[in-house]
Parts: sequence; C-alpha cells; structure tokens
Amino acid sequence: MSRTDFNPETCPRNLILILGDQLGHRAAVFDDFDPDSDALWMAENAREATHVWCHKRRLAFFFAAMRHFREEQLERGRIVHYHALGRRPSDDRGKDFAEILTKDVHRLHPDKLIVTHPGDLRVLRMLENTAKNLAVELEIREDRHFFVTPDAFHDWAEGKKHLVMEHFYRTQRRRTGLLMRKDGEPEGGKWNFDKDNRETFGKEGPGELPSARRFRPDKITRAVVAMVEARFAGHPGSLEDFNLPVTHDEALAAVRDFVSHRLTCFGAYEDAMWSGESTLYHSRLSAVMNVKLLDPKFCLDKVVAAYEEGEAPINSVEGFVRQVLGWREFIRGVYWLHMPKYAERNSLRCGDRNVPSFFWDGETDMACVADCMGGLIRDAWTHHIPRLMVLGQFSLLLGVHPYNFHTWHMAMYVDALDWVSLPNALGMSQHGDGGVVGTKPYCASGNYIDRMSNYCRGCRYNPKRATGEGACPFTTLYWDFLDRHRDRFANSRRMKFQVKNLERKSKDELREIRRRADHIRERIDNGKRL
Repeated sequence: MSRTDFNPETCPRNLILILGDQLGHRAAVFDDFDPDSDALWMAENAREATHVWCHKRRLAFFFAAMRHFREEQLERGRIVHYHALGRRPSDDRGKDFAEILTKDVHRLHPDKLIVTHPGDLRVLRMLENTAKNLAVELEIREDRHFFVTPDAFHDWAEGKKHLVMEHFYRTQRRRTGLLMRKDGEPEGGKWNFDKDNRETFGKEGPGELPSARRFRPDKITRAVVAMVEARFAGHPGSLEDFNLPVTHDEALAAVRDFVSHRLTCFGAYEDAMWSGESTLYHSRLSAVMNVKLLDPKFCLDKVVAAYEEGEAPINSVEGFVRQVLGWREFIRGVYWLHMPKYAERNSLRCGDRNVPSFFWDGETDMACVADCMGGLIRDAWTHHIPRLMVLGQFSLLLGVHPYNFHTWHMAMYVDALDWVSLPNALGMSQHGDGGVVGTKPYCASGNYIDRMSNYCRGCRYNPKRATGEGACPFTTLYWDFLDRHRDRFANSRRMKFQVKNLERKSKDELREIRRRADHIRERIDNGKRL
C-alpha cells in the first residue's frame, strides 16, 4: 500500500494513542503527524475509572479534559477515533482499555501505534502486551513535559548511597538557569528559603483570602458531569458546583490567577492550615499540570518573571520552583528508577490494615481530620500539609499498609497519578520505602497540628494529652508509633530527639499509651466513631 492510499478514518498509517493524562498539544507524538494519513485514538474506560474507587470529581475532571482535547484536535482538522462512556455500561464498546484498542486495531489496521511514555508502569505493560498480541509495532516516545528523563535521573542517581532531593534540585537549578544569577549563585543568596515558609495565621486567622478562579462548565463538561452522576453514583465525593479548569486556555487562566492573587503570600503560609479554607494561597495547578493541560516550563517562567518584576518575594517564588522543578521531577525519577518492586515496599512491616471508614465520609470527632476530609470530599484536593501531616500522618501512626494508603490517595485526589502518588503516598507519607524519598517518617503529636492551624480550639480532643478521656488520637498514636519502632529509629540521626523524648516516659505512662492506642484501633476496626 502506497502512502497515498492511507485514509486516517478507515486505515491510518500511524494511530496515535492519547492517554487521559497526556493532553499536551506539544507532545512528541505530534512531531511528524500527518493529518492525511495519521489519526488519533482516545478512550474513556470504565475499568480504568474503577481501577481505584475514584472520587466523582476526579472522574469528571479527566473525562471533561479528554473530551475538550478531542474537540481541539478536531478543530485542527485531525481525525480522532474517540470512545466515550455512556450513562449505562450497555452503552460502552468494550470492557477495558485493551479490549477497545484491540477491536479498533483489527478494524483500522494501522501500521504503527505511537504513544507518549505513560506515567503508570501498569499501563505501559498493558500497551506493550496488547501490541505484542496484535503483532503491531508500538513506538513509545519521550514525555518531554518533564525537565528530566528517567534515563537522565538514573545517571544522576547512579553510585549514590542516598538520594537527596536538595542535591538533585540544585543540579536542576544550575542546569536550567532558573533563579540563578549570572555569577552562578542562586537568586537571593540562598538555595532554599524553607525556613521562611513556616508562618502561621495566629489567633486572628488569615482574614480575607483571595478566591481561586472558578470555571463555569460548558455544554461538554455538563454532559460529563451528568454521565458521572448517573453512572458512578456510588462513588465518593461530590460534583456539586464543579468548577475545575479542563482546557488549555482555562489552565493558563488559572496560572495567571495564582500569580496575580496568591503567589505573594504562598511561601510564608505554605504549611499553614485553617478550618474551612482548603486553598489559602496555594496554586491548585497540580491537576492541570499532571494531565499536561499546563506546561510546567511555561508555569515556572511566569512565576520567576513575577520575582524579576518585583511582584513576588523570593521565598514564595523559590518555594514554588522547588515544588515543581525539584520535588515533582525527583518523585518521577524515583518512580521509574525503583519500579516495579517499589510498590511492594513496606519497611515498617505493617499488616493489611486499610484506611479508616472516615477517610471516605469524614465522619469523625477529630476536628482536623473532619475538616480536611470535608474539603477533600468537596474538591478532590487538599494542599500538601493536610495530605502529609493530617490524613497521611494519621494513617502512618495507625499502621495502615502503605500501598493501601496509596490506593486511597489515588481514589480521592484529582491530581493523583501512579508516578506521583506512589512515591509521595507510600514513600514520603507512610515511610514505606524505608527512606528512599524521605530520610525520616513525617510524624508528630497533635501539638504540631495545634501550632499550624486552629483545628484544636473547638475539638473535643486535647492535643497535649496522650492518655485518658479526651486524649488526642494523634498524640496517643504518635507515642505508640515511636514505642513500636523504637529499635528502628534509635540510631537515626533525624529521629534522635524524638526517641530521647520517648525515653523520658515512665513505664506506667507507656503502658497507658499502648492501652489507649489499642482502644483507638479497636474502635476504628469495629466501625465506631472516633
């Protein structure tokens, strides 16, 4: 068959597979795209949607973004073979992604399948196996959305006994020139302004906060919301007032909104929490960035420009750059360096305990957990401190299996993808990797939450008490956690202070702490309110 014989509607030369998190217009799969002979292929799939028990808002975000991307491609004159989910399973054209793709390959007979490198090893293996079974060539192209390739990260990590994110971050700053002076020194004279980014709101609270930009659903998005409400009615979360950005233009508007209204104070209050306020000064750009509606290079340029023009302080700008250029790239590197065995790691030897029931419905008397879960159920998002130091820490102290926490995180957060969730949830939050991502477990008593928020003021639990009626479950479980893992942490430089504090506890007090911790776990296991 000559090149002129190809018809992208009936027999494309190349079938370009666009995954739900690969919605970038500048992806490598478009480099040699020929609209006269190539076609795009996209599929919404119920099995992928229920691979983890997804939050309704997460489903609506992905499907709405995919359908808008399809429309943008059609407007460019490209053929798109698109499979949309219906309100009923009987409306679907296949049971899972591989089955739908197999049917279309048999129908269209493409010479080659082309895809951007997936962000999930499971999906990558599925594509490889499907192509092998179909005896069709599969070309996997680099995901240049990122600054660092998996191979480049491997080269950086080779020979290092410990992977330190700060060292990686400085390497990337030098390589890219972001926030670097002409003399090779970092802007502001320091690499890291983290010490300036731990302010609290005090007793008076944050006052009037700038509202994050809200995006009104159009006809396409409203149809998706209706489909999700009908088909996934039993899933957690709410679709009331769905207002997420789901197009490239909306993602750009969200960047401008953050830079104009919240970047200035972002750094100082990066770790603060306040009841009823889930966004505060955070960007909320992670979801659009992770599905490639937003180019991180463009986003960082806008943020750095704000500093250069005197519109944002160095601590806020450096803090944001560190999250995107440093932490985000580091996490992806760890994922591809250590998978697939990384998912099996369980360094603290937790049993098969799952997250508590109130991690789905928010029904608990712990004010901090109830408020964080309220925001999560509403928005499918919280910023990093509620994730790490409230919800994540409670799971860590309780003894939830680290992979179970990752599965829950994948289900509930709109920005969660396997490459970013697994090292963050299993590794950093639950210390399941034994120190690959974080050299110490992120654990603290209820006093930390009291210091960084106003949650404890109206809570029936006292953060200063570990035993007796009214003792804070965080404080009880914190000391119980240290006691259970005393031998493991005894020689850890970063845990030395906490272990010494544990050693000051009397045998009688520790016995009461263990008894109280067992009582907490028993109530949770029996589905009783905590």
